[in-house]
Amino acid sequence: MATIGKTTCPYCGVGCGVNLSVPDSSMEAIPPVSGDVDHPANFGRLCVKGSSLAQTIQSDDRLLTPIVKGESVSWESAVDTVGEKIAQVVKDHGPDAFAFYLSGQILTEDYYVANKLAKGFIGTANVDTNSRLCMASAVVGYKRAFGSDTVPCNYEDLELCDLLIMVGSNAAWTHPILYQRIAEAKKQRPHMKIVVIDPRETATCDIADLHLAIKPGTDAAVFSFLLHHSVQAGVLDNGFISRHTNGFKAALEQANESTPTLFSAANFCGISEQDFMQLASWWNETPKAVTFYSQGINQSSSGVDKCNAIINCHLATGRIGKEGAGPFSITGQPNAMGGREVGGLANQLAAHMDFATPGAHQLVQTFWQAPNMATENGLKAVDLFQAMEEGKVKVVWIMSTNPMVSLPDTDQVRRALEKCELVIVSDCKAHTDTTEMADVLFPATGWSEKDGTVTNSERRISRQRGLLPAPGDAKHDWWAICEVAKRLGYQSAFSYKSVHEIFVEHAALSTFENNGKRDFDIGHFSQMTKEEYDALIPVQWPVPKGQPEGTARMFENGRFFTPDGRAKFIPITPVLPVHTSTPEWPFTLNTGRVRDQWHTMTRTGDAALLTKHTDQPYVEIHPKDAKHLKIEDKALVSITSPYGEALLKAKVSRAVSPGNVFAPIHWTRQFSNAAVVSKLIPQVVDPLSGQPESKHAQVKLEAVNGVSYGVIVSSTPLELLDFIYWCLVPSEQGYHYEVVCSVEKNKNVTSILSLFNQREQSNGQWLEYNNPNTQQTRLAHIYRNILTAVVYIHPKPEFISCDWLVSKLAEGETLSESDRMAILVGTPANVEDKGTIVCSCFQVGSKQIEKSIKEGVGSVEELGARLKCGTNCGSCLPELKHFIPIITELTV
Repeated sequence: MATIGKTTCPYCGVGCGVNLSVPDSSMEAIPPVSGDVDHPANFGRLCVKGSSLAQTIQSDDRLLTPIVKGESVSWESAVDTVGEKIAQVVKDHGPDAFAFYLSGQILTEDYYVANKLAKGFIGTANVDTNSRLCMASAVVGYKRAFGSDTVPCNYEDLELCDLLIMVGSNAAWTHPILYQRIAEAKKQRPHMKIVVIDPRETATCDIADLHLAIKPGTDAAVFSFLLHHSVQAGVLDNGFISRHTNGFKAALEQANESTPTLFSAANFCGISEQDFMQLASWWNETPKAVTFYSQGINQSSSGVDKCNAIINCHLATGRIGKEGAGPFSITGQPNAMGGREVGGLANQLAAHMDFATPGAHQLVQTFWQAPNMATENGLKAVDLFQAMEEGKVKVVWIMSTNPMVSLPDTDQVRRALEKCELVIVSDCKAHTDTTEMADVLFPATGWSEKDGTVTNSERRISRQRGLLPAPGDAKHDWWAICEVAKRLGYQSAFSYKSVHEIFVEHAALSTFENNGKRDFDIGHFSQMTKEEYDALIPVQWPVPKGQPEGTARMFENGRFFTPDGRAKFIPITPVLPVHTSTPEWPFTLNTGRVRDQWHTMTRTGDAALLTKHTDQPYVEIHPKDAKHLKIEDKALVSITSPYGEALLKAKVSRAVSPGNVFAPIHWTRQFSNAAVVSKLIPQVVDPLSGQPESKHAQVKLEAVNGVSYGVIVSSTPLELLDFIYWCLVPSEQGYHYEVVCSVEKNKNVTSILSLFNQREQSNGQWLEYNNPNTQQTRLAHIYRNILTAVVYIHPKPEFISCDWLVSKLAEGETLSESDRMAILVGTPANVEDKGTIVCSCFQVGSKQIEKSIKEGVGSVEELGARLKCGTNCGSCLPELKHFIPIITELTV
């Protein structure tokens, strides 16, 4: 009998509870995971990424031993190498020659010891994190307004509000379980209004009463006008303003100057006055209002100001600290919040303190008994890698993140890592774009093995439990940090024997000389036993001594964490992004995520079913622009910025407006030869937060002509160096590549066959089909009556389902005579062609849906009853709804 363990999902900031079955024997396969019905974030529901976690646990690409300069070594040897180098550069060049670059996917305890070592003992604040790329502007916005990095709301507020403004968030794809909670709330309370503010028409618009397709980067003007209009409409909470805030007059004067009229505001934002006025009317009429914002706000050169423009509106109307009301920034990563709690950003100290607060660094130094306490801000992410290229940072330790893909201007990141004297990378994966740059690789534990805590977007601390044994020599990140610290002479301060000891110390620091002065206080846990820690149930901080139930909602008493206890209005002037389109660079590039992938695919890339919905990188372009540029749907496109070039497949769609394009961020050099989208992004950052403007770049597009398109399915990995474009699509068996080659290569069958080794070519048999009319070439290699490779080359971009072909690569499966014929056709007559996968949970495709509708199915509910699509996580529901009217029109 398997043992059921409760843990937390490692993907987005929703923080869903997960049940993982632990087999009694290591020889048994890991059963599929399920949602934890007792966890208050998800109540048992999981999105398709979470549901597929079991498929990502066992990977052929695990990093299993420490590696130094390409050679496997012992942990002792690797730690000695790292310790000696850090000691040498600190002695010769000072503590700021060393840096950590951490991740919102490590646990709070890992973060804590990294910050303690760097800021308290080495003496550098060069500790930053990939959370800089998603949450830094929200942090600074909260701190300017509230005096602390405090998220005031909780998830229930999203269900209890009467007006939900979702701005810069495609939650249907990025936070699907939270989105489904919102959708269900609207279903139960139809009077609830939902407004989506986004340049694109996304899946989130499916539940919207109003979509404001603003010009990219103009968000602040929306809320500047709402503040201005709140006065005219008489909806200010003057009592709240006078008793609990400062600076209202200056903020209002700036709003009146920036957006004096409805016409000026609508014109600046590029939307109709009628739609803008509809939003304003709902705002005026609806006291219970939540503004829910994410990367579309934060990833901007004026992201902090955008956050404060939102907060200003809530302060002015007293819509904060109340049920169903408040400004709610949603985090992108599972532990971005936990990292902020322990000082994971270069301008922070532990326990939500910072260098700017008088006496804060002395307080932390006293608690830690730290000999070399940092006293000023360190380098933020982009600045850090620039300093690395300049030779100022000589050792960097990167943990659980892939900056060679995620940071803007990746060519600069490569130059920085090449210049750095020692690059240490801790990861569970052996091959990423960043591990390829490492001098030292530390094998880290992964999800299901890591043990500690994470904090979700509503301040809820949950346990992520280590339920499975670590493979090979993989070790926890906190353990590796402590071993290096000991080599540096700090044995007593880093002698932790368990993660429980770290958490208790973290809790004790949070309450040290606090007495309600600081928002983050989990003093209740400062004396907890290991048994209590292991049994910890999800709880929202603050959890001060005597309040074990935690705190559901902040600022209910109107008291903030500023010196005078009052919130602060910030005057905001809406501005456009730094780089706007020009005749040379006529398009504005927006970036983001797709539904079923996560970050740089190091985890989701192991689950083949997660590629069925979107199998290749793409650039979304409006039909008008595609026609002008003579770009066909699914055709290869060169997209170029002043910083680099990417090759992506075209997705012609009205979801973007003319002059704007969109590309997802996930694909790396491990999965495609030229699809790293961050290569196109400039290193423009918000001057206050240091967060890059990743949502905005100048680009030009050009069709790639004179090419043929193809599919290669092989039992062995291939080097496709002669192909213009290739993309590896993860599959259950073998290797599936989507390729583009020159027309000349298509005509040269010999050059295609040279991809495969001589033994197969000489001993096996090649089946070949050529159609001179359609210019199609189809090849299949059979060795001992077993399929080893299939190559399809055709002149036009088209979708070919490879599921059946891939299934034929299963080891030992011999081919029938009908199989041989079907392979060259593409599929046997008795196998259903599902079409493009729409529902990943149940692998339901577009052709199955269309067939059901033609047979009389008339609603999404009926589709679910017949095919199961949409009945699990619900992520596909927006797409399913689009099929009903389309097919109905075709059958009329």
